[in-house]
Amino acid sequence: RAGEKIAIVGENGAGKSTLVKLLLGLYEAKEGQIKVNGYDINSYELNSFRECIGIVFQDYKVFAFSIAENILMHRINGDREDEERVIDALKFVGLYDKVMQLPQGIYTKLTKEFSDEGAVFSGGEIQKLALARAYARNCSLLILDEPSSSLDPIAEYEMFNKMMCLSDNKCTVIISHRLKNIKNVDRIYVINQGMVVEYGTHEELMKSRGLYFNMYSKQTHENEA
Repeated sequence: RAGEKIAIVGENGAGKSTLVKLLLGLYEAKEGQIKVNGYDINSYELNSFRECIGIVFQDYKVFAFSIAENILMHRINGDREDEERVIDALKFVGLYDKVMQLPQGIYTKLTKEFSDEGAVFSGGEIQKLALARAYARNCSLLILDEPSSSLDPIAEYEMFNKMMCLSDNKCTVIISHRLKNIKNVDRIYVINQGMVVEYGTHEELMKSRGLYFNMYSKQTHENEA
């Protein structure tokens, strides 16, 4: 539902990212149905369906185009509305000051592949750029697949708080190994070997003392060690 925040958690190989790719129509379901608003996903025109989705994968890419074009993913030629969308997105993810210090601002080329004056971003900054793409799309469904894996703990905490604000009027699906980040979502689904084995709020899952409880307790103890 709009405004609902869902987290999908599980150990490596459990099927979390596969589920996301099924939702996007990148994989075709061999069994069962995927329904959106009560209709089978196959009844929608695929490109139109994907236009409603903003997503950040773990293996996000950047291209040897301008920063603005990397965010909007189309050509931008001084269009004021496009520029404002880019600036808003950069401010949201915390890259605005860095980008505006560059000689060509948002029109600075990324990487030095085609320009010696191209900007080279760190892994965490590229991840923020990928999040800026999702922000600029202003879509109704937001999917975040390990959206902060390259960020330090402080930047990660700030980013998750921003994402929670961003998703107030969107349906948001978050995949994260760091369970402390998803404690306050509306529902958590625990996947094991391709199956949903538990679901509920953080408090409910901790009380049930199942797989989620074991995963959360292990992470907490490791952080305290």
